[in-house]
Amino acid sequence: MPDDLYGLPVTCDRPETLSAINDFIHGFLSYQPKAASVMAAADADPDCAVANAYAALLWMFLEAPTAPENAAPYVARARAAADDITAREALVIDAAAAWVAGDVPALLKICDRITTDHPRDMVMQKLAQYHLFNLGDAPGMLRIALRALPQAEDNAYAHGMIAFGYEQCHLLDRAEAAARRAMELRHDEPWAHHAIAHVMLTQGRVAEGAAFLEGVADTWSGLNSFMHSHNWWHLALFYLSQGRHDDVRRAYDTHVWGLEKGYSQDQVGATSLLARMEFAGVDVGDRWGDVADHVAQRGADTVNPFLSLQYLYALGRTGRPEATALMQAIEARAADVQWHDHIAWRDVALPAARGILAHAKGDWNTAITQLARALPRMAECGGSHAQRDLFEQIHLDALVRDGRASSAQQILEMRRTYDPDGVPLNLMLGDVYASTGLPALAQEARARAERTLSAQRS
Repeated sequence: MPDDLYGLPVTCDRPETLSAINDFIHGFLSYQPKAASVMAAADADPDCAVANAYAALLWMFLEAPTAPENAAPYVARARAAADDITAREALVIDAAAAWVAGDVPALLKICDRITTDHPRDMVMQKLAQYHLFNLGDAPGMLRIALRALPQAEDNAYAHGMIAFGYEQCHLLDRAEAAARRAMELRHDEPWAHHAIAHVMLTQGRVAEGAAFLEGVADTWSGLNSFMHSHNWWHLALFYLSQGRHDDVRRAYDTHVWGLEKGYSQDQVGATSLLARMEFAGVDVGDRWGDVADHVAQRGADTVNPFLSLQYLYALGRTGRPEATALMQAIEARAADVQWHDHIAWRDVALPAARGILAHAKGDWNTAITQLARALPRMAECGGSHAQRDLFEQIHLDALVRDGRASSAQQILEMRRTYDPDGVPLNLMLGDVYASTGLPALAQEARARAERTLSAQRS
C-alpha cells in the first residue's frame, strides 16, 4: 500500500491516481489550482475510494446551492469502493458524506477523530478549520491546527494554519511568530502571508503591511483565484488607509475582480472592496454593474450567511430586483429550525440583512437599528475580523448619513486605535468634529490625513 506525500497510507493501485491525490493534498493546502486534478482522477478511477471522497470535498468548496448534488455521486462511488480501505480513509468518506448532507457538527466530530489519530492529515485539519471559521469558533480553529504539532513541525502549511488560529483568537504576537516560522520553511506560503496581513492591519502597521505584502505578491501569481484575489484584497485595504486611490483601483481591476467571476469568494471579495472604496471616497465608476450581474446569477443563495449578506449588499446597492428574492430566502432560512446554524441565521443574519437592504434604500434609521442588533454577534455568521468589518462600516455610514455625529465620533475614535493615521478615517473624523462644534479636533484629524497623503507623495 503506497503512502501519500505526508506519509499516510492510501488504498490506491494506479500511480497516476496517487499522483492526483498528492496534487489535491498539496494544492488544497497551498491554494494551487492543481488540487482540481483529483476530479479527473476520480472519474478515471472509480475504485479509489479516497480520491472520490476528495473530489466530493472539492465540489462542496464551490459554496453553491448545486454543490451537494454534484458531490453526491462521488460520495456514492467512494462508498461503493470502500472494501479493504484504511480506517482513516473510511472516516474521510464519512466526513464528505456529512458535509453533503449538511451535517457540519458530524463532519467536525469526524475530523476531530481523524486528526487525533493522524496529526499529519492536514487536509482534515484544513477542512475542520474552514468549518470552524464559518461558525465563528476561533478557539476551535486554533485547537485543530495545533494538533499537527509536533509531528508536522517541519510543515509550513501547519504553521500557517496555526498562525491564522492565533490571529482569530487575538493572540497577535503568537500569530506573527507562527506565520514567520511558516515562511522560514516556505517563503511562498500564502496563508502565512495572509495571517501576517491580518496582524499588521489589526495593529495599525499600515505602511509596513503594504510593504510586506508587496514584497511577497510575486509568489501569488500561480495560486487559485481565491487566494490570489484575497491576499490582494488585503493589500488593497492598506492602500485604502493610505489614501492611495489609484493603487486601490488598479489592485481591484487587476487582481481582485476578474479571475473567477462565478466563484463565491471572488464575488464577495469584489463586493466588499467596492463598498469600502466608496465609503473611503474612492470613485469606483461603473464597476458595480459587472459584480452585481454575476451575483444575480446565483439566485436565492443561502449556503452561508456571511456570503449571502454580501450578495445582498451587491444586489441592493445596484437596485437589482433579485435582492427581494434573496431577502425572502434569508427570511425563510432564518425560520427553518432544522439546520445546525439556525440561531445564527435567525438572530444575526436576518437583522443584518434587513439593515443592509434599508441602507441600500436610504432608510438610515432602520439600517442603524437592525445592524446594531446583529453586529455584536456577527462572528456567528463566519468571516474573519477584517472581513466582518464591512458590516461595521455599513452601520457607520448610516450613522454619518443620518446626522448622528456623536455616535459616529465614538466609533471613529475607537477605530483610530488600530488605524491611527488612516486617510478616510481621519477625514471622516474631521467632518464629524466640525459638525459637533469642535473645530480644533477637526483640524487635528484632517492634519493626520494630510500627513499620510504627503508621505505617499514624497
